Amino acid sequence: MRMPLRGRIALVAALPAPLVVALALAPFRTHMTSANLALILVVVVVAVAALGSRAAGVLAALSAAAWFDFFLTRPYQRFTISHGDDITTTLLLLAVGVAVSQLAAHARTLKLVTVTDAALLARIHDTASLVQAGASYAVVDHVSQQLVEILGLRSCRFELGTLLGRHPRLEQDGSVSVGRASWNLEKDGWPGEEIELRASVGGRYLGRFMLVPEPGAALPPLQTRLVAVSLADHAGSALDTAGPVLDR
Repeated sequence: MRMPLRGRIALVAALPAPLVVALALAPFRTHMTSANLALILVVVVVAVAALGSRAAGVLAALSAAAWFDFFLTRPYQRFTISHGDDITTTLLLLAVGVAVSQLAAHARTLKLVTVTDAALLARIHDTASLVQAGASYAVVDHVSQQLVEILGLRSCRFELGTLLGRHPRLEQDGSVSVGRASWNLEKDGWPGEEIELRASVGGRYLGRFMLVPEPGAALPPLQTRLVAVSLADHAGSALDTAGPVLDR
């Protein structure tokens, strides 16, 4: 997947940002303790890690430790350290920077999961509202569009009635089966043909959505696939309520 713009900016800034700050701090190195100087560089690492990826944060931590050694510890302008306390401070700067990068990446992941959950729940809620309103045609069309969006499909169509052919199937547990065998989604991605997602109520088959994945698209996570199954079940409920008049 392509890295977001801010992630690319953070990765580019990871090495030079600590250098610029270390140069700015150089005139004050005799008036400030090494610990305070290191803390300022930690702030830079935190900013880079929060803006970009874990890799950007680690690079910034390495850069901060190197330039702290070069500009802010004696002997100056050399990659050597003469005082034991400065060695400890440099190592702590590196360790804290790496740890903060890990925490920032984890926090960013949790935020992404929360936002994604909210968006998926909103889709389920909207579909359920259509079912309750008795808009059967609208539910089927709505679910088709939702499936295209959340699964990253090229297209999706609905077939009402009897099963025809033996297509790969998106199962209730989010897995995919081909015939009687389970398909390894994580290893092989989507099968290279239409995939059926059944719309049913109480085990009674009412129709199916035929999914056409976009070639080369990233595999949706299990959570998203389970939401797709739930959306199809809502469509099945709408069809069951409508009865045979929906045949079209």
